[in-house]
Amino acid sequence: MPKRNISGIPESFSKDIKLKGFKIHELSGPLNHSVAHGRRDFYKIGLVTGNMVGSHGDKAFKINGTALFFVNPNIPHSIVRNSKKRAGYAFLFTEAFIASRERTEILQNSPLFRSDGTPVIPLNKEQAAFMAGLFKKMLSIHSSNYHRKDELLKNYIELIIHEALRIQPPQNEPQHKNAASRIAHSFTELLERQFPIDTAAEPLKLRTAQDFAESLAVHVNYLNRAVKEVTGKPTTTHIAERITTEAKALLLYTDWSVADIAYGLGFEYPTYFNNYFKRVTGTTPNSLRKEKV
Repeated sequence: MPKRNISGIPESFSKDIKLKGFKIHELSGPLNHSVAHGRRDFYKIGLVTGNMVGSHGDKAFKINGTALFFVNPNIPHSIVRNSKKRAGYAFLFTEAFIASRERTEILQNSPLFRSDGTPVIPLNKEQAAFMAGLFKKMLSIHSSNYHRKDELLKNYIELIIHEALRIQPPQNEPQHKNAASRIAHSFTELLERQFPIDTAAEPLKLRTAQDFAESLAVHVNYLNRAVKEVTGKPTTTHIAERITTEAKALLLYTDWSVADIAYGLGFEYPTYFNNYFKRVTGTTPNSLRKEKV
């Protein structure tokens, strides 16, 4: 049996992903690891059948039957399976594998991959059969000698994402009925576009409501009113929640030091980050990191 790392993914698979940028495999047989923790270095699209519960950021979800699931490596996530059997498929890939700007935007902008999106889509029998056919085709392409299979697999990724959106359109898709809606949407897009943080050498640039207002060329009071009117939450709350989500991902799924995480998130000193994180979450960065061990 292939040796597994803490994520539950065989090490041979991880090496394959790092080398080629993608890996597809079938899920079958008994499962020895009941908890699968998310990794930070690849995206994942899966088709699963079973009984399980999981978390995606601060949201919980259940799967009882067949469902598509979408994992963003920058959002903390985990799955606990309530049975020892599993069935389905998983396609893992890096952002670099997608390559083109258009395809990268599909990942970043799709509600299926966003922190405020819906990562799990239940499927009926007909939808499950169709999706299973796509994954089987991808598995066949992956093992073939076709010299442009990378490009073909990228097309399948797009197809699955669009089919998922067709099956379950995003419930909170902005309609931009007025100026407030437009500015609030522009703010959330600009906020999300800053992540993930890849290196402490390129720290977060927009961290305050004033920063975002200047970038959007509007007065900060107008930005605050628009965001609160449309979303029900203040601008500062959105910023704090997204920074905290990124901080948790870095603490749980990387070996960055707390100091590097602090600098990467735009804090001048680690102590400022420690105080900020504790004020927002109720715990310290080191305490959260120790909990995963």
